Amino acid sequence: MDTDFYGLTGKPFQLTPDPRFYFDSQTHRKAMAYLGYGLAQGEGFIVITGDIGAGKTTLVAHLMATIDRTRLTAIQIGSTQVGGDDMLRLTAQGLGLATEGVEKAQLLARIERALHDQAHRGKRTLLIVDEAQNLPVAALEELRMLSNFQSGGSALVQIFLLGQPEFRDKIQSEPGLEQLRQRIIATHHLNPMTADEVEPYITHRLKLVGWNGRPHFTAAAHAALFRHSDGVPRRLNTLATRALLHASVEKLEEIDASAIDAAYTDLAADGQGKPVPSAAPAAPEPAMIDRPRISFGDRRPAAVPSQPTVLGDQALLRRVAALEARVEEQDAALRRVLALLVDWIEGGSTASAQRDARRNNAA
Repeated sequence: MDTDFYGLTGKPFQLTPDPRFYFDSQTHRKAMAYLGYGLAQGEGFIVITGDIGAGKTTLVAHLMATIDRTRLTAIQIGSTQVGGDDMLRLTAQGLGLATEGVEKAQLLARIERALHDQAHRGKRTLLIVDEAQNLPVAALEELRMLSNFQSGGSALVQIFLLGQPEFRDKIQSEPGLEQLRQRIIATHHLNPMTADEVEPYITHRLKLVGWNGRPHFTAAAHAALFRHSDGVPRRLNTLATRALLHASVEKLEEIDASAIDAAYTDLAADGQGKPVPSAAPAAPEPAMIDRPRISFGDRRPAAVPSQPTVLGDQALLRRVAALEARVEEQDAALRRVLALLVDWIEGGSTASAQRDARRNNAA
């Protein structure tokens, strides 16, 4: 209904990943840079994580649409609730190998021969595993074993792993994945779009389906779209689709904040509103490096009466406020001391490394 009323040639905000609708947001641009870096290195693992609806699958679809198939064989695996042997079979099937009734040892040998054959023909092999957070440790270990295959000192397969944030945590904390951690050459976490990226995102997708300015989205509408979606692409698409439907039913030529609010209310009634987060997400680390955590203990102030009834209570409140101020000052002082200590330790390590280097050069 909305496409007919506004003369659009297709659905601008469809949920099905389509590389044609790829939008080069800041975070997706960084992810593509990391993927390009991985391809240039030709070895190891690249890990891309993101929350549900962050655009990981669209990123993969865009990558698959842009690679040179004459120089690169790309295998994409999306069904990842599998065991180690199943992962090998899916990889073999991606290489066009028969797997029915083949034992694991034979399967590994066939995969290695196929990878060597690709290399001899001047083609590299790229294995992309989506929804990697569902992979058991055994399957990740099989992927690590595949990364060991070499020819002339060069790796025969490059592996990209994409998953939800818990996958990054799993890699960092799982004791049995130390060897895989050592093979990760870059990581990136897909963040939501920023508020100023919503308008170009909406315009980009509308223009791809013949948009001629109808309907017109106001600046307040773009702000409302961001407010209700938090910049998550899938939520944004769902909300924009409902807003277009609402506008076409009401025969609106302009979509303002009230239209977006009405669409969001409809989605909330259908149980598709913005989920309430259980906890604030941790800030993404730029690399897979364990960093020390410094705890300052439990500094919560004692309970304070909410409604003082006598002068004695007011005096008590003043004393508690003074104590809280002192605690905050002590916390700030302690943080400064610890920061100086960390800088001193790191500076000492750097200086020591430089002295060692000078001694080695002199030797």
